[in-house]
Amino acid sequence: MKYNVLILGASYGSLFSTKLLMAGHGVSLVCTRPTAELINREGTVVRFPIRGRQSPVDISSKKLPGALRATTPDEVDPREFQLIVLGMQEAQYGTSGVRELMRWVAESRIPCLAIMNMPPLAYLKRIPGLQTDTLSECYADPDVWKSFVPGLITLSSPDPQAFRPPDHPKNVLHVGLPTNFKAAPFDADEPTKLLRNLEVDIEEARFDPGDGPIEIPVKLKVHDSIFVPLAKWPMLMAGNYRSIRRDIIIPIKDAVHDNLDKSRQVYDWVWKLCTRLGASDADMVPFEKYAHAAEGLSKPSSAARALFGGAEYIERVDCLVRRIAIQQGLQLDTLDDIVALVDERLKKNRENSGSDG
Repeated sequence: MKYNVLILGASYGSLFSTKLLMAGHGVSLVCTRPTAELINREGTVVRFPIRGRQSPVDISSKKLPGALRATTPDEVDPREFQLIVLGMQEAQYGTSGVRELMRWVAESRIPCLAIMNMPPLAYLKRIPGLQTDTLSECYADPDVWKSFVPGLITLSSPDPQAFRPPDHPKNVLHVGLPTNFKAAPFDADEPTKLLRNLEVDIEEARFDPGDGPIEIPVKLKVHDSIFVPLAKWPMLMAGNYRSIRRDIIIPIKDAVHDNLDKSRQVYDWVWKLCTRLGASDADMVPFEKYAHAAEGLSKPSSAARALFGGAEYIERVDCLVRRIAIQQGLQLDTLDDIVALVDERLKKNRENSGSDG
């Protein structure tokens, strides 16, 4: 069975859309009008590193069996789709146009897969015993999530690393770290079955770059535990947010490896927090595996770059983890310092822009 999938976000979203298009599914990408016109005219191009090949393989949506179209938030009807993928940064869902679409998405009761570091508030309501009312201040616009049915929203951590090359048009994406999307199940069997069907289709899809069909990395892996996407939290706290310093930002690789013992301490502490919430050790990623992967992360995190680029909002997973830890009676000085640094820089950015936050 072929599905029609709506994806909010044409940057990171074009990575997931390419995997769906390879499997023959239909995709609509929600983005700005200039980007939509570019994609409808030229398609998308995603560059994948392939083991054993010196150069990455460029995959154009124009050469794939699935149908792709791009559209703006006001021109799409969520009821036309079987799955909606939330592939934007958390703060973007509250922007004009997208906010109205999100309300329509919630009312449509179509299953939603969020590919985000910052879990939607509605998803966090699925964790037994978690008091989500104390977490809303970590979100740019928590009201966005009020109308969503928790059982119809699930989460995948955006583990694959991808970026738009600065010297290329906005329809080009480069995959730096070709890991997998690890998704939690829905509460109900039917939407979870849909995800598992996509998992199989993506696994079986192949692409011919001109010398025969080959397997393309970055798969969808659907797990049984709702805690599997939380395995990203120790990575974010030990690496991504520790690449933020008071006056500079540093590569994630340096944040992790300059003091490996400190990184392990932070990682293990957040791991412990996740198990307090209900995660099992099997849901998590061993520190050694993460530290090895971090050796290839030669840039500061996207959150750090945005923060020092003047952003008034970034994804506040640091704030979220700290507030959840307080609920569990846990505290870590390093995390307190991170939250204070981010608060300070955001305040400065908002003052510089004339915004009151």
